[in-house]
Amino acid sequence: MIGTIADFETPRRNMVESQIRTNKVTDAALIEILSTVPRELFVPDRLASLAYADEDIEIAPHRYLMEPLVLARLLQTAGVTEEDMVLDIGCGTGYSTAVLSKLANTVAAVESDPKLASHAASLLSQLDMDNAVVMTEPLEQGYPHQAPYDVILLGGAVSTIPEAILGQMAEGGRLVAVFLEGEKLLGKGTLMICRNGNYSRREVFDATVPPLPGFSGEQGFQF
Repeated sequence: MIGTIADFETPRRNMVESQIRTNKVTDAALIEILSTVPRELFVPDRLASLAYADEDIEIAPHRYLMEPLVLARLLQTAGVTEEDMVLDIGCGTGYSTAVLSKLANTVAAVESDPKLASHAASLLSQLDMDNAVVMTEPLEQGYPHQAPYDVILLGGAVSTIPEAILGQMAEGGRLVAVFLEGEKLLGKGTLMICRNGNYSRREVFDATVPPLPGFSGEQGFQF
């Protein structure tokens, strides 16, 4: 059985103090949210003791919960505000969605694995995060029904962004992800901004995270 939320207060605080604050994450609202969202609920019970470790955690075959620092830096780079409509692609068990729900106005989360999507929806409901909705959809298609989005987060490393997803960015919208170039294992935490139908790109930090399925094809914005 997983422990109570109180059992994880110390490791959660240690994560924030030793991993987050010391590595260029300065957004006060984001730090406060990371200090309160119970990450241990979003990993398999047998791995709960690792929930706050600085590593990616496997939540299903070939699917991972992104390490806390990489997620934090991506979200800080995106500059999410309480007015934003956000698309969370590859939400897994919903931890990133939970954090985003406390930063943004509305979050549409997409997960291709039905079991993960159902679990994510259940956890978000349990935590009363009613401004976030989880849909079971192919990740590479995004969720055009609620587009355009002010912020798009991709929950794993990618080498291309499909045109379908680029078309869901609002004017001035920000997309953040870890991008891989060629066969390199080391990726770059990157910000894309949509202006007048054009996409600028800025690399922000080095990062190594597992790949997100469906984003290694030829169609779309290549990196």
